Amino acid sequence: MNTMNEAISKIGIVPVIKLNHPEQDAAPLAHALCAGDVPVAEVTFRAAGADTAIRLMKDACPDMIVGAGTVTAKEQIDAVLAVGGQFIVTPGFDPELVAYAQEKDIPIYPGCTTPTDYHAALKFGLEVLKFFPAEQSGGLAKIKAMSAPFPQFKVMPTGGVSLKNLGEYLKSPVIAACGGSYMVTADLIDSQKWDEITQLCRKSREIVKEARGNG
Repeated sequence: MNTMNEAISKIGIVPVIKLNHPEQDAAPLAHALCAGDVPVAEVTFRAAGADTAIRLMKDACPDMIVGAGTVTAKEQIDAVLAVGGQFIVTPGFDPELVAYAQEKDIPIYPGCTTPTDYHAALKFGLEVLKFFPAEQSGGLAKIKAMSAPFPQFKVMPTGGVSLKNLGEYLKSPVIAACGGSYMVTADLIDSQKWDEITQLCRKSREIVKEARGNG
């Protein structure tokens, strides 16, 4: 895997974040995630100002890996690059966006849940695919089945991942990392429960280490 894929895989869990008030919450959230040994974030464009949030998180924690999620347009990729964002996640497989991200030399993880998606991703030489929505699309059983004809891919399941099933996913060698929002819910962020976010991150990392046999 390339350097970014390896770095994300090593952490094992990627918080998927919707920030309604980036100027207020981005920096303390970044510190809370890093304090919990989860120095990575996918900031989604489901809320306005995702690029601002990425910039502020990188300013607060320069060594943190911060990228964008729910990317659906080239303009959003440009905005992410302008603020130092390091990866792109799309909800589905859009060949135009994949080609554009590769042209701009930024890693992209498109949402793929069908053999057709995987086959399309193969033509772009991708290594890691987002599997979204994971639980609703068949979960780990489907991911394993899909890996039979497409063994070259590692997968990042997102959607329905929690502390309860995180370990089950990560025990599979097909899984690069899991995306999750349980440690960055709207309630936790809007109530500024930074210590609780840090604790959930620490629990997640314990599960990662246990599942991969290095706990």
